Amino acid sequence: MLPWPTTAGPVADLIRAHRSAHPGGDPNLLRRAYAIAEEMHRGQMRKSGDPYITHPLAVAQILAELGMDTTTLVAALLHDTVEDTSYTLPALEGEFGPEVSLLVDGVTKFDKVFYGDAAEAETIRKMILAAGRDVRVLVIKLADRLHNMRTLDARSHASRTRIARATRDVLVPLCDRLGIQALKRELEDCVLRALSPSGYALVADYVKWRPDRRPFFDRVIGQVSAELTRARVDATVSPRPRHLYSIWKDTVAGNYTEPHDLPRVVIVVNGPDTDCYAALGAMHGRWRPVPGRFKDFIASPKNNLYRSLHTTVLGPEDELLEVLIRTAPMHRDAEYGIVANFRFPQHAPRSVSAQEEQLAWLHRVLDWESEATDPAQFLASLRCDLAESQIIVFTSTGRPVLLPAGATPVDLAYTLDQNIGDRCIAARLNGRLVALSSELDDGDVVEIITRQGQRDEFDVDDEAPAPGPSREWLQFVKTPQARLHITDWFADEEPPAATIADKVRLGRLAIGLALRQRGRGLGSDLPLVRLATALGYPDLETLLVAVADHKLSAPAVVERLIASVDHA
Repeated sequence: MLPWPTTAGPVADLIRAHRSAHPGGDPNLLRRAYAIAEEMHRGQMRKSGDPYITHPLAVAQILAELGMDTTTLVAALLHDTVEDTSYTLPALEGEFGPEVSLLVDGVTKFDKVFYGDAAEAETIRKMILAAGRDVRVLVIKLADRLHNMRTLDARSHASRTRIARATRDVLVPLCDRLGIQALKRELEDCVLRALSPSGYALVADYVKWRPDRRPFFDRVIGQVSAELTRARVDATVSPRPRHLYSIWKDTVAGNYTEPHDLPRVVIVVNGPDTDCYAALGAMHGRWRPVPGRFKDFIASPKNNLYRSLHTTVLGPEDELLEVLIRTAPMHRDAEYGIVANFRFPQHAPRSVSAQEEQLAWLHRVLDWESEATDPAQFLASLRCDLAESQIIVFTSTGRPVLLPAGATPVDLAYTLDQNIGDRCIAARLNGRLVALSSELDDGDVVEIITRQGQRDEFDVDDEAPAPGPSREWLQFVKTPQARLHITDWFADEEPPAATIADKVRLGRLAIGLALRQRGRGLGSDLPLVRLATALGYPDLETLLVAVADHKLSAPAVVERLIASVDHA
């Protein structure tokens, strides 16, 4: 293999970071992508006064440090060209291929001038749909938002607040669901700085001026290592410092007057899962565990498949100490989540099934996405689905079901099946009849009653008409499935609103019909894309929506299209 070029240049740091994770990457492809991005963005400036090219370069750098592949870095360098410059998606695809084109198109925002308040929700919907084909769309978006959050001070106070809240409500939960803690920590710190400057300053000053903890951690690591050696557990022990948001969150939750920063260490076991429990036994044998502070995320992983043992003990000098215990693969997944498959490709074959399980939530979102006709409803449903706090309840047949905290028997019924939800008339919670609005707790056993004499929740009378839901259920249900199915039940009373995706399809059909009436057809979208630019529209989708909304006549568009093609 030829050595990597080491000549200095704008992408030298990017290439160096990419080389550390992927020695076989293509530096020339990165240079070519940067050259096009720099040319397209030349003359554009950011709010901070920096040349615009500094933003895509910084986004690519974040992704390189995460360990993403060359294709992702190329897409990151070009991710704003289609949205903000004259560079078209067909030109990009011709230059870099369909894979890069898909990633760039997935993160390209809808224009607020043309789409108004629905632009943000529709952009997120478009991104989720693209992520169903390639999850790297979401990873690029998260890196893009991280750099924007780093440079948020250049924006107005109102913009800072709006962007930070959107980051907190949607992108941080997305990052958590993908398991990318390396990004999530800094995103949360940036959100804290934007939304609570005083809280951020308090915790930052505490971290800056607190006494040196190295002597304490040296004693802890020495004693823990000795105990693990006696237990014949091969492992490494290291401090696990908390980020600012984590300290602030614990401080607020515990109503502490000063920042609360519990010291923490992580034990990474070089062996099977059973060695984690041996290490746990060694810790509890050395120091007294604190009651109620043990969590087994190995036997019951989090919804992002995070696995680890958590315990709190009275450590040296009776100081509380939190201990995390995990294997080396668990440690990689805990830090990088879905990105671990790209950063550590040598371990990816073992993680394929885990990756599919990790993305099960995304497929669930895609299942109900098409039913959410209202953009605001879609965004609210997505926020609910990404809720960090989740519970596991059990049906009368013993089936475990994952639900958001605060879910009710109606949510469970619709999660099991739409037919069960539409026929739900009552529920038993741990053997007792309860109101359908009752909130469920972790570990509850719930029996959904659909008719008298049923054997289990799936024993419904398909021949009898379903009584249907009540409008009042919309006041307490939590899950997107329940809300959407209940809304659909009453849809006949209110005409459904057309989504932007619906309008794009209608516009395309209208133009196609007008072309056929003229005996013509289109081999590709390129002529339409060029016509959209000539007519002053930011992209092809906006032109098609204008046709669907009758702001443009399909025959008039076709007339212009034929004239431009024949002239060329």
